[in-house]
Parts: sequence; structure tokens; C-alpha cells
Amino acid sequence: MVANNLVLVPGAGGVGRTVFEHLRAKDVPVRFMVRRDDERAAELRALGAEVVIGDLTRPETVAAALQNVTRMYFGMRVSPDHLLAATVVASVAKEHGTLEALVDLSQMTVSQMTATSTGESHQQRLHWLAEQVLNWSGLPVVHIRPTAFLDTPLFTTMAARSIRENGTIVLPFGTGRTSPVAVDDVARVIATVLCDPAPHVGQVYELTGPRSVDMTEMAAEFSRALGRPVSYVDMPAERWEAQLPKLGMPTHLERHVATMAQLHREGRYDRIADGVERVTGIPAQSVEAFVTARKDFYLG
Repeated sequence: MVANNLVLVPGAGGVGRTVFEHLRAKDVPVRFMVRRDDERAAELRALGAEVVIGDLTRPETVAAALQNVTRMYFGMRVSPDHLLAATVVASVAKEHGTLEALVDLSQMTVSQMTATSTGESHQQRLHWLAEQVLNWSGLPVVHIRPTAFLDTPLFTTMAARSIRENGTIVLPFGTGRTSPVAVDDVARVIATVLCDPAPHVGQVYELTGPRSVDMTEMAAEFSRALGRPVSYVDMPAERWEAQLPKLGMPTHLERHVATMAQLHREGRYDRIADGVERVTGIPAQSVEAFVTARKDFYLG
């Protein structure tokens, strides 16, 4: 392993875990900063990663984790602490002074936002503000702005349940179009940038799937992938939102998901960008390809 390109990755799961798999395949050393030394941490060590305990909102632990690090991935699950964590990371990394790249996982909605826009979720507003803070820091930042993930429960666990029950995908998206992107494609972009950051510093990459489709067209892709009829049922927004508390999501996440649905209805996710292919040389996978690879999961 090369000794001078150590990458810091926060958290033991999510996009960061998939980034690690791509970096590991290229023998790039990775240090994870996790909150708990648990089974997931032990698994990461067994796979060859270094693991330290820390918290993105605690400057002293971020500073310790950054020792001998030259590249960092900054990403979090949906959290009301996102802006605080970004500010802590920017402040500590600037004092650290040796980062060649800080790769920020943002959201594509930021591309449509302004300082005074109000239609977005609180989480999306935190991403917009975090990007401002990171830019003001003067650090070598690269912003990665994916659209909705194909791996989100909206298109995986929730869809699988209704497909098994009655061959439907039930969402309140109306006639809105969407171009979801797979986590693996996003991770490939991030890993590519972390392996050779110099050409990418200062860039913003928007990531979507290869097509923008309405939900009837998406259901057709599911049908082809699964070899059985799948149709879209447009549930009234109020009724769908009333079911969200049953999923046990924190209120912050629940409101974010509800706003995502609203923005889909408004056409805000009708976007196409070539960032995945532009950075990695390989196109983003389609909905049909994603579902085909997970056929057993969807059919049970």
C-alpha cells in the first residue's frame, strides 16, 4: 500500500462503506472514524482498514483522526447535525493544513437552490449551507451532488413489499419524473476522485441515472427486470405521509422524505447529468439493471 494517500472515511456504513470497497480494490489505505467499536468496526479491521473512534461534531476527535491523512471523504446519513459537522470538519481540516482533497457528498437539489429558497427540506438546506462553509474554508473541495438513490427504501424495501403483495409500486409522485442513481455508481465517482484528486479539485459533479422516467415507466423497468407485471399506484400525498411515522424514522428524516416526494410531484427531480460517466468512464446503471441484480430481494 502507498503510504502517503491515506483516506479518512467517517461512519461504518452507507456510501462510505461502498467507497471503501472501491478503494480497497486499488490498494488505497483507508482509515474509518466510527462512533462505536462494534461488530461493524471489527469487520472493517478484518478487511484491512484502520479504525478509530470519533465523532464529526467533536473537533478533538476529528483532529486526531486526520493525523497523517491527505484525503478525506465527508458524508453523513440524513442528520440535523450536518451543518455542524461540516463546519467542524472545515475548521479542523484547515488547521490541519495537509489535505489534498475533501470530497463532500451533497445533494443534487442544491443545484436548484438559492440563499433564500424555501421549498426544500431542512436537510437540503443544511447541504446548501454546508457547501457554502466548505467553499469559504479555502480547502481543496470537490462537491458530489447525487439525485435520489436507487437504494433508498422508497425504491427497495417499500417497493419490494408492495410488489410481493400485489405487483405494484405505491408512491405519491404523481406524474413527476425521476432519474435515481445507484449508491455503487456514486461510490465509484467518489473513489475515483480520491485516488487522483488534483484534476477534480474545485469541481461540482451532478450524478443521475441514465434516464429520467415517470413512475409508470419505472414500473415497466421493474417488470422487465423481474419478469412479472408491475404497475404504479399514485397514492394521495396525505395518506402516504400518514404512514411514514409507522416506519420509525426520526422526525427530521420523515420530513425530508415527505419533501422529496413533494419535489418529485413538482418535477424537481426531472434531471439528467453525465457526472458518473464523465468521472469514471462507465455510465450509470439503469433502474432495470439495478433491479435485475437484486431479483431475489424484490421477489422474496
